[in-house]
Amino acid sequence: MPEVEINIGGRTFEVSCQEGEEHFLLSAARMLDEEAKVLVEQLGRVPEARMLLMAGLMLADKTAGLEDKLRESEEAKQALEVQYDALRSAPLPEPEKIEVPVVPDAVTDSFAELAARSEALADQIEEKAKALTPE
Repeated sequence: MPEVEINIGGRTFEVSCQEGEEHFLLSAARMLDEEAKVLVEQLGRVPEARMLLMAGLMLADKTAGLEDKLRESEEAKQALEVQYDALRSAPLPEPEKIEVPVVPDAVTDSFAELAARSEALADQIEEKAKALTPE
């Protein structure tokens, strides 16, 4: 079983852990040390047991706050899933009937007249172009 040396609040401790779990222990020790440093800065020299107890309680308080936020987040997620399921199971809305306005006959007739004039002009241009071109 590996022995790991950790520092908490300026004090060194030797702690045993399972093989391969050293990084978890060091991570936890860093979090506890952060809280202990705050205590030492605020209160000065604190007895070891009191420092560890208070630092542990501070971490437990932060953990409880995070658990509350996580629980609220999970509840919000579940509520959204219920709404999503309700929307998916709801029947599709009836399709809307859209009417396209009909183009008035006067406009169609005007376009036909313009097309006829354009074709007549094109024919005249072709005739004049042929007359100017030597064979």
